[in-house]
Amino acid sequence: MSSPAPRSSSQATAVARDRGDACPGSLRLHAADDGALARIRIPGGVLAVGQADALASAARELGDGALHLTSRGNVQLRGLRDGCGGELAGLLDAVGLLPSYAHERVRNVVASPLAGLDGAGFADVRPWLAGLDAALCASDAARALSGRFLFALDDGRGDVSGLDADVTVRAVAGGAALLSLGSSAEAIEVASADVARSALIAAETFLTSAAGSTERGRQVWRVDELGVPVEELTRAVADGLSAAGIGCAIRVRDVTVTDGPMPGISADALSVHIPLGRLSARQWDELTRTAEQYGGELRLTPWSGAVLPAPGLDHSEAPYALARLAAAGLVTSPDSPWLRVGACIGRPGCAKSHADVQADAARALDAVGRDHLPLYWSGCERRCGHPRAGHIDVVASPGGGYRLGRSTSRTPQVPGPTVRLDDPSELATALVALTDRTA
Repeated sequence: MSSPAPRSSSQATAVARDRGDACPGSLRLHAADDGALARIRIPGGVLAVGQADALASAARELGDGALHLTSRGNVQLRGLRDGCGGELAGLLDAVGLLPSYAHERVRNVVASPLAGLDGAGFADVRPWLAGLDAALCASDAARALSGRFLFALDDGRGDVSGLDADVTVRAVAGGAALLSLGSSAEAIEVASADVARSALIAAETFLTSAAGSTERGRQVWRVDELGVPVEELTRAVADGLSAAGIGCAIRVRDVTVTDGPMPGISADALSVHIPLGRLSARQWDELTRTAEQYGGELRLTPWSGAVLPAPGLDHSEAPYALARLAAAGLVTSPDSPWLRVGACIGRPGCAKSHADVQADAARALDAVGRDHLPLYWSGCERRCGHPRAGHIDVVASPGGGYRLGRSTSRTPQVPGPTVRLDDPSELATALVALTDRTA
């Protein structure tokens, strides 16, 4: 599918903040209603089996036993007991999940999860991923990036190009790549071998521009918050690349995006969807043991999924592996309604939530039809984690029930009715009416 063209730089909005970046990490825990929360950055979502086992141990021994995926393919541990920060850091450090304590919150990198597995892209982005992570951890300047700043490495298929990243690198034919910043309609062409260094220079150039805003008393965490035409920053990055001896040229940005991997068998890989991005201990163990049986690696996706590379996959045997994963409650069929449903954490984990949205989303699953946009359930108006693509907002109301609205970007565009879930069929009827009204 094709996304709308990036909004023009005149629409980039200067954001005023009166506090520092409080985004949680592995070392900076967040106090939630259900206990402390840790967000563990996993660049590209790539985990070795030993690292996955360590995360399971941390969840079981220190938290609520579950592993929660984020929209950036990272992992959150919830319900952590008081005073466990040092023990958690030790567990993560021992398996290489904390390569730099000073940079642990800025290692936000998404990457095409099927890269190198199905031949659909122009490049295998794994060398870019390793190179960028190493470059970030070696940069003193990069320590100042916000925990919300995002890099996206797209192998050319367009799957992570639509994730609203601050620095997006997309492979193109001929061994080159296009680097773009925020919502800019322009991109900078660089050689594939220069991607990691170029992405770091782009982030450091952003920091230089953001420093001017900070001096004027305004915190800036992301590229589109600078309040200046993003194309100006693009040209400053191009100048910085040239000064570093990196050949580059300004091009028009490719805005075509595609969906992430569907559940099932994808060439030499198995793919599953994780309902609401929450994995129980049993589900995580089944996923990890299956990965161990095949390539020994898991790739968590930004779409509440996991890809298990399986070099030389025996396609006659693969259905049995998928059946085991399905028996554990993971989605292995592209026909599942779970692929059309997402939700924030809701109650009891979030004090601001007006409802247990995950339980309500599960209870109303049968009401989700195929003739409307995907649903995203939110416990309050903040709508944490909501998708950028078109969807239907299902937002809990303070007085009970859920308010529906059709969203095509970051804000609801078409309001709908408020429904109660005493009878889930009421939701189904309201969804059809909203779709008919906005078709």
